[in-house]
Amino acid sequence: MAQYFAIHPENPQLRLIHRAVEIIRQGGVIVYPTDSSYAIACHIGDKQALDKIRRIRQLDDKHNFTLICKDLVQVSNFAKMGNDAYRLIKTLSPGPFTFVMKATREVPRRLQHPKRKTIGVRIPDHPVAQSLLLELNEPLFSSTLVLPGETASLHDPYEIRERLEHELDLVIDAGIVDYAPTTIIVFDNNGAEIVRQGKGIASMLD
Repeated sequence: MAQYFAIHPENPQLRLIHRAVEIIRQGGVIVYPTDSSYAIACHIGDKQALDKIRRIRQLDDKHNFTLICKDLVQVSNFAKMGNDAYRLIKTLSPGPFTFVMKATREVPRRLQHPKRKTIGVRIPDHPVAQSLLLELNEPLFSSTLVLPGETASLHDPYEIRERLEHELDLVIDAGIVDYAPTTIIVFDNNGAEIVRQGKGIASMLD
């Protein structure tokens, strides 16, 4: 049975953030708000929790996973970032962008794309997500909460609890978060390319 924390979307209660991070460190799977949707997450090093997320979302090993980071320093530990990539990510973050880059050795192999050896990274612009990341001091392994057979993430925390309370360890309620997919930018030898236009606007790449 999932625990349920009502956390203020602009001024998160630190005692609840601390308890949420304890659940993550103990191997829990949580649902939390970002600037583009509710997402499902766990500790980066917890294989059992990762497998649980795969099962809930029915994802195969070809799915591009994302690490949610607190800042650029953290991003640079997990993604190979040249000067151009650094400047672009600094300009666009925090915000509703996912950046796909070659993973460093710090990224567990099970989180990398099996062929391309890439990882998605992003720095969300949401006070609750940022508070979790600051308290945890590590990236969160994360995936948008789009359930099998659906095209948008669940946006109402009450519905999330009703549908997934036996699958999750914690639901963080920060109010309704309407689904608006992130803009995905892929970095390769040819530079940066928008492969999915979402909520984030990167006019310099048009």
